[in-house]
Amino acid sequence: MIRLYHGLDQIKPILVGFRKSNGLSQKALAEKLGISQQSYQVPESSPQKVTIERLFKVLSILDIKLQLVEKNKHLENNLSNN
Repeated sequence: MIRLYHGLDQIKPILVGFRKSNGLSQKALAEKLGISQQSYQVPESSPQKVTIERLFKVLSILDIKLQLVEKNKHLENNLSNN
């Protein structure tokens, strides 16, 4: 499934949705990351404060591929390169 996102305000529903669809609580995902549940809450509650490294670790655990696309490029061109 391909979805386009355009801002940090969209990170929370993405993380919550994929975490829940994987059957994980915040605590369980935090344990997989080797951090406390309180530390994990940051990406979901204040995505502007999360490091890119932490975001990529979370996405990896949730088996999510993140693709960055230039604004002026058509999505179809980028998808054909996968």
